[in-house]
Amino acid sequence: MSASQTSASQTPEVPTLLVKIFGKDRPGITAGLFDTLAAYLVDVVDIEQVVTRGRLVLCVLVTQPPAGLEGDLRATVHSWAESMKMQAEIISGHGDNRPRGLGRSLVTVLGHPLTAESTAAIAARIAKTGGNIDRIFRLAKYPVTAVEFAVSGVETEPLRTALASDAAALGVDVAVVSAGLHRRAQRLVVMDVDSTLIQDEVIELFAAHAGCEDQVAEVTAAAMRGELDFEQSLHARVALLKGLDASVVEKVRNEVRLTPGARTLIRTLKRLGYQVGVVSGGFTQVTDDLKERLGLDFAQANTLEIVDGKLTGRVTGEIVDRAGKARLLRRFAAEAGVPLSQTVAIGDGANDLDMLNAAGLGVAFNAKPVVREAAHTAVNFPFLDTVLYLLGITREEVEAADTHDEG
Repeated sequence: MSASQTSASQTPEVPTLLVKIFGKDRPGITAGLFDTLAAYLVDVVDIEQVVTRGRLVLCVLVTQPPAGLEGDLRATVHSWAESMKMQAEIISGHGDNRPRGLGRSLVTVLGHPLTAESTAAIAARIAKTGGNIDRIFRLAKYPVTAVEFAVSGVETEPLRTALASDAAALGVDVAVVSAGLHRRAQRLVVMDVDSTLIQDEVIELFAAHAGCEDQVAEVTAAAMRGELDFEQSLHARVALLKGLDASVVEKVRNEVRLTPGARTLIRTLKRLGYQVGVVSGGFTQVTDDLKERLGLDFAQANTLEIVDGKLTGRVTGEIVDRAGKARLLRRFAAEAGVPLSQTVAIGDGANDLDMLNAAGLGVAFNAKPVVREAAHTAVNFPFLDTVLYLLGITREEVEAADTHDEG
């Protein structure tokens, strides 16, 4: 930038021109506009370009041309646009865009469908908090519609709180995270297993082979009523499996059903250099197999004791309960060399709450109401890979990576 124009983006008094081109998109439009502007010795202050359903909007903010050339620039740009069957608009002004307010957040909205009504309500709520929407970008169009709002002027926590209640009422999922370089930095993602990574409850699969489903269900119900804590209920349910042949472990492994999108989520995260782990109140006999099959970095669960080829009805080693899951998240983060603020935890039950709250981003996945209300954000769609959109990863990036691997 020349000395006379250096302050164009810093001093509001410096004259600038906003050149807006819109019409049917095709190759060469952007290059053609800048070729046209180059003859007038202008410098570029800002550029924005959007293409929606084949229609292009290109906005370029440039410094004012040398004295006496502005009229010619305007005529030439309009003539060029007409020759390209585009429309042009040129607006005089001063300086750069107004400075963005303090506080930068990214608001991801997931809808199926994403209605105009819900979008209007989200935008209105952002405005009421004092936030300004600087940019909107679509992350995905299926299996859900996911859009990202870049918001300035309000801190992340109050914005997250304000949008949380609206999301549930509008039938959309909303995640609010702080903007910055950390969005694409290395992260650690830790998931619950039962009813999160997989569709099943592993203890129920074992109980089916032992013929004690009803008794296990009774203990589970007692725990949910608060009559037993997790450790008590775990010991009570495992005791019902006493005498079961160890060969049933392989049968249970084969019966486990991954949640739709689970493989895509893990595969994409691993390609991006993320580390991925699971913690479970279930059993290592299943989680170790999942770790191997899915290429996970970490896995921890309770361990069924097996003696002489039979389940003893006991568990051995460290108990993985509600507090244990949060403790393991911290341990995995330390081993991975990832700050706790860069961790993402995903779970569905009250047993996951400590872990969800300890993580930098806690995601309640198809969770009970009490968990949805306590987590940072909630996903209420049955596809685990929708979590990718909360991390700013687009559907196109996922598909491009899949295509690259197949090639």
